[in-house]
Amino acid sequence: MKARWLNCERGIHSLRAKLTLTNVALLALGIVAATAVSLMGMRYYLLGQIDTELTKTRDSLGGSQLTLRQIDSLSVLGFVHERLAPQQTDERAAPDTIYAAVDADGHVASLLGFKPTEAQHSLSRAVGDPHALMKHTRPQDVRVHGAPYRVTATRLPDGTYILLASSTDALHRGMLKALRLDLTIGTLLLALLACLTLFSVRRRMRPLEDMVETSSAIAEGDLTRRVPSSHHPTQEVEQLRLALNSMLHQVESAYRTREDSAAQLRRFVADASHELRTPLSAIRGYLQLYDKGMLSDPDERKRAWERVLAETDRMGRLVDELLTLARLDQQPELRFRNVDISRLVRDAAQDLRAQQPDRPVEVAAGGSVLVRADESGLRQVLGNLVGNVRTHTPAGVPVRLGVEREDGVVRLCVADDGPGLCTEDAARVFDRFFRAGGGAGSGLGLAIVQGVVHAHGGEVAVRTAPGEGLAVTVTLPARTASDTS
Repeated sequence: MKARWLNCERGIHSLRAKLTLTNVALLALGIVAATAVSLMGMRYYLLGQIDTELTKTRDSLGGSQLTLRQIDSLSVLGFVHERLAPQQTDERAAPDTIYAAVDADGHVASLLGFKPTEAQHSLSRAVGDPHALMKHTRPQDVRVHGAPYRVTATRLPDGTYILLASSTDALHRGMLKALRLDLTIGTLLLALLACLTLFSVRRRMRPLEDMVETSSAIAEGDLTRRVPSSHHPTQEVEQLRLALNSMLHQVESAYRTREDSAAQLRRFVADASHELRTPLSAIRGYLQLYDKGMLSDPDERKRAWERVLAETDRMGRLVDELLTLARLDQQPELRFRNVDISRLVRDAAQDLRAQQPDRPVEVAAGGSVLVRADESGLRQVLGNLVGNVRTHTPAGVPVRLGVEREDGVVRLCVADDGPGLCTEDAARVFDRFFRAGGGAGSGLGLAIVQGVVHAHGGEVAVRTAPGEGLAVTVTLPARTASDTS
């Protein structure tokens, strides 16, 4: 699974690759846009300088009112020789500046006694019609011997055209160098950004990888796994981690609860089947004896009939208790009202005295202690607790029943001085069908007590030890109708 994930994350469709490509693409677009703007600005600025110089020279010649002959004959115009005469010894080389005089017939004329150079002829051929060039106020682009130039023209009074050209080759070379420099730096920046993005995304996505590993471990059966916290978590990822851990905790709790419920149900069905099998077997046995005529003696028939009735009553009580537990498991709607629990304790003590006159019964339930509860449910709790004492302790063992209110709760206690229970039996005393030492009873009394008390929002606990008796304490919220209104 992990190898498959690692292969996936290296692919182009992984989130890490997509984030990296997106960042690199955005930076590449930014670099291209910045390079284009800078090159256009540089070209505009440098061409503006060349055009300004050409325009000034053109305007100065056009406004001088000098003819070509006057320019050629006046020795005072020696400076023109330095400006107009070609300086290159190689006529094929492209000069930085070219000046050419073109007569009305389109032929290149001589200046200061110098014959026209190849560059001047090439400029004339590149321009073509000087008159058309004069219509443009700004210099135009031409190519002379394959080199780029900016050229403009002016007309002297005698009809001669003066062509003025300045090379832009240095400008293009400078722009090319700038472009190469920008591309080199841009490539380095893109590579650096890709590395930083991969590192950053890897660190930021580590919690997501932990989530995948945790989910895989849980799918394989390890329900205790949780997503660990990273060293530098982002807010969104941390929120996702907390939410996922909370969900996993709920899933684990639900799974454990379902497993416990299923196991408890299996035990319950098995125990119920076992408990019902005993009285049914007894009833079937006596009926078979009667059917075969083996109960000819009237006394034997009477004893058999009494045993059948006893087992039937036992089975009926067992079924009633099972139905009570089933209703408690379904969380029935109880009829809550103000109940004097002290009166219920005194009634239970009176019933015990009537059933076992020789048993010492001590009652600590003076006055009135009201609690909001279901009266029939509390009577069943007291009846089961007192019946448990009556069944599992000798008739002469003292019993203490008490109730008190303190710290917002009501505590009901039924204690005896019987043999008590060991630690292992005390831990299972509320389990269904559990009977300490295989004693009498169905083993459902205290389970019903716990179910009723939990339905009232209370708690039940036992305190016992071998030879020290058994004390069952029921704690209920001390709410009344006036408290809840």
